Amino acid sequence: ASGKGGVGKSTIATNLAVALADAGARIGLMDADILNPNIPMMTGLGYGRPRVIDEKMQPMEAYGVKIMSTGFLSDPDKPMILRGPMLHSAIRQFFTDVNWGNLDYMIVDLPPGTGDAPLSLAQSFPLTGVIIVTQPQDVAVSDALRSIAMFETLNVPILGVVENMAGDFFGEGGGERLAGEKKVPFLGRIPLDAEVRKGGDYGRPIVLTEPDSPAGKAFHTLAQTIAARISVVMLSAANVIPLSIIE
Repeated sequence: ASGKGGVGKSTIATNLAVALADAGARIGLMDADILNPNIPMMTGLGYGRPRVIDEKMQPMEAYGVKIMSTGFLSDPDKPMILRGPMLHSAIRQFFTDVNWGNLDYMIVDLPPGTGDAPLSLAQSFPLTGVIIVTQPQDVAVSDALRSIAMFETLNVPILGVVENMAGDFFGEGGGERLAGEKKVPFLGRIPLDAEVRKGGDYGRPIVLTEPDSPAGKAFHTLAQTIAARISVVMLSAANVIPLSIIE
């Protein structure tokens, strides 16, 4: 999630999903930005139509990731105009009417802000946690603060903060300062790299095309960090204390 548009949530979600799948996990990626879906383009799927089998939509697949988006169900040249209840219904149907199969992780790409979509999701489904994505500059960080406050109000665990597009142009450190201020984990930073943008435009995530680049390595490290963080959150929720066995 993020408080501000344009910080790279969909880019983070796509590369995180592909990195986890590349590591052997069973991944679902839901595009909950119902009105402005970007995941079909970023995964190279375009705007095909999912099959329906036994009254269940079959998710599209790319790079080992199962994917569902309104981009597969609508005309890309026409705007989608939906009110709150219809947004709520669309998000719910993506959970109940799609044959996701057995998954290790379901990643949900939310629209920016604190509007109907994140509220609907948080109030309707038990979320393991939310990842806050921000750019380093103060205007993005201030919006991210509001997103954190909303999810805290809804009792959704904050898995941590990711700082995207770090480097000379936008600076760096804003995401880390935000995490410190809110006392949540700082999950890492993704460097600003034109190849990340190109990967999104052409549907070829950089975690696969250039895994040894600084950005590619950062995404793979982020995937490992988030997987570990989720394990900690789930153990804590179950009141389980992991023990070390020493021989």
